[in-house]
Amino acid sequence: MTKLSPALTGQVKREPVLSIAFLCAVLSALFVPPSPAYLEYIDLRVLCLLFCLMAVVAGLQECGLFLVLAQRLLTGERPLPAVSLALVLLPFFTSMLVTNDVALITFVPFAVLVLGMVGHSDLLIPVIVLQTVAANLGSMATPVGNPQNLFLFAHFSLSMGEFLALLLPLTLVSLVGVSAASLYFGGRGWISVSFPQPARINGIGRLALYLVLFALCLLSVCRLLPYPILTGVVIVALLVARPALLGQVDYMLLLTFVCFFVFSGNLGQLPAVRDGLSALLERAPLLSSALASQVISNVPSAVLLAGLTDRWQALLLGVDVGGLGTPVASLASLIAMKFYFRVPQARPGAYMKWFAAANGIGLAVLLPLAVCLVGL
Repeated sequence: MTKLSPALTGQVKREPVLSIAFLCAVLSALFVPPSPAYLEYIDLRVLCLLFCLMAVVAGLQECGLFLVLAQRLLTGERPLPAVSLALVLLPFFTSMLVTNDVALITFVPFAVLVLGMVGHSDLLIPVIVLQTVAANLGSMATPVGNPQNLFLFAHFSLSMGEFLALLLPLTLVSLVGVSAASLYFGGRGWISVSFPQPARINGIGRLALYLVLFALCLLSVCRLLPYPILTGVVIVALLVARPALLGQVDYMLLLTFVCFFVFSGNLGQLPAVRDGLSALLERAPLLSSALASQVISNVPSAVLLAGLTDRWQALLLGVDVGGLGTPVASLASLIAMKFYFRVPQARPGAYMKWFAAANGIGLAVLLPLAVCLVGL
């Protein structure tokens, strides 16, 4: 037992949300004993789409596509505020297609590299904090931008038109806000940016394959291609071209979804809990989902609450805007934070002050706007 405890402690530290999800699933099973009905809780379409997207995006990242585009955008004589703006907008726009966590995994280390090269490491905190906010807000613009969007898009059988019409106003306001903040806090003067080792595309043929597979993923998200066919095509293609990519899929995220599917499904079987949450969501679904996101993160909040309300507009805006706020509100925020804390001479206290201020201002602006759009 003494040997097992450190291992368990390490697992909880590495995957805190999965640990919480597993505990919730186990506790709920005490009230609703396991049965074949559990299989009905699990949304296989969402799991398959997430699996395919993560595998294909890992391939695009491995090919160096994002770093090549970033280097070409930044190389040369540039005003320092323009460089800061580019570093922030890169995750804002790429997160729309490759998810907020992948965007930050790619571009936070890139920002550390660029600002260190030009002698402006003093800008790391504002730039990385704004990158984090930008990735969380840019990702809400599309169904594939983050896991909760993909889940809700599938769960409520939304059309692309319905989704974009709802999220476009918040996305535009977010773009203006993060751009203005980047220019204001992005330093002054001109700098020259050059890279001693220019990034190059690794394998044009594989890149073309991954782009085709990504296009097929988008077709399946829009329900133009059945997800079982997509899953089979992606698995076979990657087994032939690059089997290692299948090992880079975040299976812990998929397992987290399964645990929360079980938890939310079991809650739905308990009349007292179901009625209580339903009553709360009936009065204020947007605020309830945004508040839940601050405590258990926006992905599990979406899974937990989706089966208890039909007001998808308020729920979708609530969990997307609710990604701002506490560090656990969006798992992508924790990813960026870890990258910064590993930087030599990192200042965690100053980072947390910037993080709290940026997220607080974002909530203060976007939450009232969301309320104006769909109500509480």
